Amino acid sequence: MSNKALIVIDMLKDFIEKDGALFCGVKSREIIPFLRKRIEEVRNNGGTIIFLQDNHKDDDLEFKMFPKHCVKGTRGAEIIDELIVKENDIIISKTRYSGFYDTNLDKVLKDKKIEEVEVVGVCTSICVMDTVGDLRNRDYPVIVRKDGVADFDEEAHLFSLKRMGKIYGAKVL
Repeated sequence: MSNKALIVIDMLKDFIEKDGALFCGVKSREIIPFLRKRIEEVRNNGGTIIFLQDNHKDDDLEFKMFPKHCVKGTRGAEIIDELIVKENDIIISKTRYSGFYDTNLDKVLKDKKIEEVEVVGVCTSICVMDTVGDLRNRDYPVIVRKDGVADFDEEAHLFSLKRMGKIYGAKVL
Protein backbone atom coordinates (compact mmCIF):
# COMPACT_ATOMS: atom_id res chain seq x y z
CA MET A 1 0.00 0.00 0.00
CA SER A 2 1.39 3.37 -1.04
CA ASN A 3 1.58 6.31 1.34
CA LYS A 4 1.08 8.74 -1.54
CA ALA A 5 -2.06 10.72 -2.37
CA LEU A 6 -3.06 12.43 -5.59
CA ILE A 7 -5.39 15.36 -4.94
CA VAL A 8 -7.45 16.32 -7.99
CA ILE A 9 -8.81 19.82 -7.43
CA ASP A 10 -12.07 21.13 -8.92
CA MET A 11 -12.16 19.22 -12.19
CA LEU A 12 -15.85 20.08 -12.31
CA LYS A 13 -18.24 20.78 -15.15
CA ASP A 14 -18.71 24.47 -14.25
CA PHE A 15 -14.93 24.99 -14.53
CA ILE A 16 -13.92 22.58 -17.31
CA GLU A 17 -16.79 22.49 -19.79
CA LYS A 18 -16.91 25.32 -22.31
CA ASP A 19 -20.46 26.21 -21.32
CA GLY A 20 -19.67 26.01 -17.60
CA ALA A 21 -20.59 28.90 -15.32
CA LEU A 22 -16.91 29.73 -14.63
CA PHE A 23 -15.01 28.10 -17.51
CA CYS A 24 -11.27 28.10 -16.74
CA GLY A 25 -10.31 28.26 -20.40
CA VAL A 26 -8.99 25.94 -23.10
CA LYS A 27 -5.89 25.05 -21.05
CA SER A 28 -8.13 23.49 -18.40
CA ARG A 29 -9.36 21.02 -21.03
CA GLU A 30 -5.83 20.31 -22.26
CA ILE A 31 -4.76 18.82 -18.90
CA ILE A 32 -7.46 16.11 -18.94
CA PRO A 33 -5.41 13.40 -20.73
CA PHE A 34 -2.49 13.94 -18.32
CA LEU A 35 -4.84 13.71 -15.33
CA ARG A 36 -6.40 10.50 -16.58
CA LYS A 37 -2.93 8.97 -16.92
CA ARG A 38 -1.71 10.18 -13.49
CA ILE A 39 -4.86 8.99 -11.74
CA GLU A 40 -4.42 5.49 -13.20
CA GLU A 41 -0.69 5.43 -12.38
CA VAL A 42 -1.28 6.42 -8.76
CA ARG A 43 -4.16 3.93 -8.43
CA ASN A 44 -2.04 1.13 -9.94
CA ASN A 45 0.71 1.89 -7.41
CA GLY A 46 -1.71 1.67 -4.49
CA GLY A 47 -1.98 5.41 -3.88
CA THR A 48 -5.02 7.30 -2.67
CA ILE A 49 -7.04 9.41 -5.10
CA ILE A 50 -8.81 12.38 -3.53
CA PHE A 51 -11.17 14.56 -5.57
CA LEU A 52 -11.78 18.01 -4.10
CA GLN A 53 -15.14 19.30 -5.26
CA ASP A 54 -16.18 22.95 -5.01
CA ASN A 55 -19.72 22.78 -3.67
CA HIS A 56 -21.56 25.98 -2.73
CA LYS A 57 -24.91 26.89 -1.26
CA ASP A 58 -27.12 28.89 -3.60
CA ASP A 59 -26.47 32.11 -1.66
CA ASP A 60 -22.73 31.67 -0.99
CA LEU A 61 -20.92 34.96 -0.37
CA GLU A 62 -18.23 33.90 -2.86
CA PHE A 63 -20.73 34.79 -5.59
CA LYS A 64 -20.10 38.46 -4.83
CA MET A 65 -16.60 37.92 -6.28
CA PHE A 66 -17.22 35.23 -8.89
CA PRO A 67 -20.24 34.26 -10.97
CA LYS A 68 -22.50 31.64 -9.38
CA HIS A 69 -20.84 28.24 -9.91
CA CYS A 70 -20.70 24.69 -8.56
CA VAL A 71 -23.93 24.98 -6.60
CA LYS A 72 -24.53 21.84 -4.56
CA GLY A 73 -26.76 19.38 -6.41
CA THR A 74 -26.33 20.99 -9.84
CA ARG A 75 -24.74 19.52 -12.94
CA GLY A 76 -22.01 22.16 -12.78
CA ALA A 77 -20.77 20.83 -9.41
CA GLU A 78 -20.20 17.33 -10.84
CA ILE A 79 -16.77 15.89 -11.62
CA ILE A 80 -16.24 15.90 -15.39
CA ASP A 81 -17.22 12.70 -17.22
CA GLU A 82 -13.69 12.18 -18.57
CA LEU A 83 -12.37 11.45 -15.06
CA ILE A 84 -13.78 8.22 -13.69
CA VAL A 85 -14.30 8.08 -9.95
CA LYS A 86 -13.78 4.57 -8.61
CA GLU A 87 -15.07 2.91 -5.47
CA ASN A 88 -11.95 3.48 -3.34
CA ASP A 89 -11.52 7.13 -4.40
CA ILE A 90 -12.43 9.82 -1.90
CA ILE A 91 -14.56 12.86 -2.76
CA ILE A 92 -14.38 15.84 -0.42
CA SER A 93 -16.73 18.78 -0.90
CA LYS A 94 -15.35 22.22 -0.14
CA THR A 95 -16.74 25.74 -0.04
CA ARG A 96 -13.57 27.81 -0.11
CA TYR A 97 -10.28 27.95 -2.00
CA SER A 98 -8.30 25.67 0.29
CA GLY A 99 -9.27 22.02 0.43
CA PHE A 100 -8.70 22.18 4.20
CA TYR A 101 -11.18 24.93 5.08
CA ASP A 102 -14.09 23.33 6.97
CA THR A 103 -13.47 19.86 5.45
CA ASN A 104 -12.14 16.52 6.68
CA LEU A 105 -9.12 16.53 4.33
CA ASP A 106 -6.63 16.73 7.22
CA LYS A 107 -8.25 13.72 8.92
CA VAL A 108 -8.31 11.72 5.68
CA LEU A 109 -4.59 12.33 5.08
CA LYS A 110 -3.74 11.35 8.65
CA ASP A 111 -6.01 8.27 8.68
CA LYS A 112 -4.46 7.06 5.40
CA LYS A 113 -0.97 7.79 6.78
CA ILE A 114 -0.17 9.87 3.71
CA GLU A 115 3.47 10.93 3.54
CA GLU A 116 3.56 12.66 0.13
CA VAL A 117 0.92 14.53 -1.82
CA GLU A 118 0.77 15.27 -5.53
CA VAL A 119 -1.61 18.03 -6.59
CA VAL A 120 -3.33 18.60 -9.95
CA GLY A 121 -6.40 20.49 -11.15
CA VAL A 122 -7.72 24.04 -11.40
CA CYS A 123 -7.26 26.93 -10.85
CA THR A 124 -3.53 27.13 -10.24
CA SER A 125 -3.71 30.63 -8.75
CA ILE A 126 -6.68 29.99 -6.49
CA CYS A 127 -7.67 26.57 -5.15
CA VAL A 128 -4.48 24.77 -6.17
CA MET A 129 -2.14 27.33 -4.60
CA ASP A 130 -4.20 27.71 -1.41
CA THR A 131 -4.46 23.95 -0.91
CA VAL A 132 -0.72 23.49 -1.57
CA GLY A 133 0.05 26.24 0.95
CA ASP A 134 -2.05 24.50 3.58
CA LEU A 135 -0.42 21.13 2.79
CA ARG A 136 3.02 22.68 3.26
CA ASN A 137 1.87 24.38 6.50
CA ARG A 138 1.17 20.83 7.69
CA ASP A 139 4.67 19.74 6.55
CA TYR A 140 3.56 17.40 3.76
CA PRO A 141 6.04 17.02 0.91
CA VAL A 142 4.11 18.25 -2.14
CA ILE A 143 4.56 17.75 -5.87
CA VAL A 144 2.72 20.06 -8.27
CA ARG A 145 2.61 18.79 -11.85
CA LYS A 146 2.86 21.63 -14.39
CA ASP A 147 1.17 19.41 -16.98
CA GLY A 148 -1.68 18.79 -14.55
CA VAL A 149 -2.68 22.31 -13.51
CA ALA A 150 -4.33 25.16 -15.40
CA ASP A 151 -5.75 28.62 -14.85
CA PHE A 152 -7.87 31.13 -16.77
CA ASP A 153 -5.10 33.71 -16.16
CA GLU A 154 -1.71 32.68 -17.60
CA GLU A 155 0.24 35.34 -15.70
CA ALA A 156 -1.34 34.28 -12.39
CA HIS A 157 -0.70 30.62 -13.30
CA LEU A 158 3.03 31.22 -13.82
CA PHE A 159 3.32 33.35 -10.67
CA SER A 160 1.56 30.66 -8.64
CA LEU A 161 3.86 27.89 -9.89
CA LYS A 162 6.85 30.04 -8.94
CA ARG A 163 5.40 30.88 -5.51
CA MET A 164 4.52 27.27 -4.72
CA GLY A 165 8.08 26.23 -5.55
CA LYS A 166 10.08 29.08 -4.04
CA ILE A 167 7.96 30.11 -1.06
CA TYR A 168 6.05 26.95 -0.13
CA GLY A 169 8.83 24.53 -1.04
CA ALA A 170 6.70 22.32 -3.25
CA LYS A 171 8.42 20.39 -6.02
CA VAL A 172 7.06 21.83 -9.25
CA LEU A 173 7.69 19.27 -11.98
